[in-house]
Amino acid sequence: MANIVAIVGRPNVGKSTLFNRIIESRKAIIDETAGVTRDRHYGKAQWNGIDFSIIDTGGYVTNSDDIFEAEIRKQVMLAIDEADVILFLTDVKNGVTDLDDGVANILRRSKKPVVVGVNKVDNPERGYMASEFYALGLGEIYPISAVSGSGTGDLMDAIVEKFNKDKNSDDITRELPNIAVVGRPNAGKSSFINALLDEERNIVTDIAGTTRDSVNTVYNKFGHEFNLIDTAGLRKKGKVEDNLEFYSVMRAIRSIEDADVCLLMIDATRGLETQDMNIFSLIVSNRKGVVILVNKWDLVEKEKNITNEYEEAIRAKLAPFNDVPIIFISALTKQRVFKAVETAMHVYENRSRRIPTNQLNQVMLEAIDAYPPPSLKGKYIKIKYVTQLPTQSPQFAFFCNLPQYVRDPYRRYLENKMRAQFDLCGVPIQIYFRQK
Repeated sequence: MANIVAIVGRPNVGKSTLFNRIIESRKAIIDETAGVTRDRHYGKAQWNGIDFSIIDTGGYVTNSDDIFEAEIRKQVMLAIDEADVILFLTDVKNGVTDLDDGVANILRRSKKPVVVGVNKVDNPERGYMASEFYALGLGEIYPISAVSGSGTGDLMDAIVEKFNKDKNSDDITRELPNIAVVGRPNAGKSSFINALLDEERNIVTDIAGTTRDSVNTVYNKFGHEFNLIDTAGLRKKGKVEDNLEFYSVMRAIRSIEDADVCLLMIDATRGLETQDMNIFSLIVSNRKGVVILVNKWDLVEKEKNITNEYEEAIRAKLAPFNDVPIIFISALTKQRVFKAVETAMHVYENRSRRIPTNQLNQVMLEAIDAYPPPSLKGKYIKIKYVTQLPTQSPQFAFFCNLPQYVRDPYRRYLENKMRAQFDLCGVPIQIYFRQK
C-alpha cells in the first residue's frame, strides 16, 4: 500500500499548481479566483523511486456562509485524518494569516507528520520573508515556487523522509493474494461477493453507495484461497457530495493500492463509461492485475454476435492496454461468477511470473533484429540485452547505447511482442531503457 500525501491550506495559495507539478500533469484546474478547487483530485506520483498517492484539497476557510466552503472544510478534515503525511502550503506574499494559524492548530492536534511549504518565493527578497512562517511552530519550512519548480526538490525529499517505510517496500510478502472488487456505485459488487460466498455477507440494496467502507473476506473454496475485498463505489468526484462518501472513496483507493488483482465491475446496461475508464487508469497506474466483469448480463437483450461486439467496443476504449480478460457475468443468477475467480487467480499468477533471462533474450533480441529501433538524427540505437527486474509486477530493462532516443511507438512494439510470446494477460507491464 502506498503512502498518501494531502495538500492542505487556505484558498489561493497554489495547491493545485503544486499538485499538477508533483504528478507531472495538468489535472487540477488552476485560476486566480479563490475556491476553484471544490472536488478532490487524486494522483499518483513518484520521487526517488518511491511511489505515493497525493490529494489536492480545497482551500480551508472558517466562518463562511458558502455551502460549498462548509463541505470543503469537512473534506479537508477527512483528508488530514486519512493521509500519512500532510503538506501544508502557505503563501509568502500574504504572510502568516489567521487562517494559516487555524490550519496549523488543527495539524498540531492531528499528530500527523507535517511538511510546511511556503509558495510563491520567486526572488531572494521573498526568500528572506519566508522565515516568518517558522512562527507556525511546525518545524522546518521549505520556500518554493510551484510555478517554476524552484525548491520543490528539497520539499519532496522532506515529504518522502516522513513516509512510513514499511509501505514503500516493493518486496512485501503476503500470506494470501488480495483480490479487490471495484467499480461505480450500484454495479453489483456486493451482490457478486455474496454470490461467491453463497451467503448474505454484505448488505445489498438498490441505493447507490450502500457500501461505505472496504470489507475483507477470506475466500477458500474450490481450491482457491485469497482475501476478497468489497470496496465502496467510486463515482465521479463532482458527485462526492458528503463527507462519508469522500471517506469511502479514499478507502477504495487504498484498497486498489493494496490489491494484487482488481476485478473491475461494470454495468452491462450502461456500458463502459468515463468513470469506469478513470478507475481502470487508477488500477493500471498502480500496476495491478485487472479483470473486467460485465455484470447484469442477464438484463441485456441477446442478439447475434452481441457478446463479441460488446467486447470489441470495450477493448477499443482500453487501448493501448487492452490485453485484459473480459467476462460477462450475472451476480443475480451466478452466471460465470466462478470463472471470474479462476481468471483472477490466473492473472495473479501472470503478475507474479518470472521469465528466465536466457528465454527473454532469445525471444526479444530476435524481435529487435527483425525490426530495429528507427534511427534518430542519424544515430542508430543498438539494444544488446534485456532482463526482468526484481519487482512485484512485471518490469523489464532493455540495455542499449542511446536509451534517450527510444520513442513510445517502439516501446509499444516491444510490449506487444512480449505479450504475444509470454502470458501476461491482465497485467500492466513497464519497460525501461537503460545505458549499456
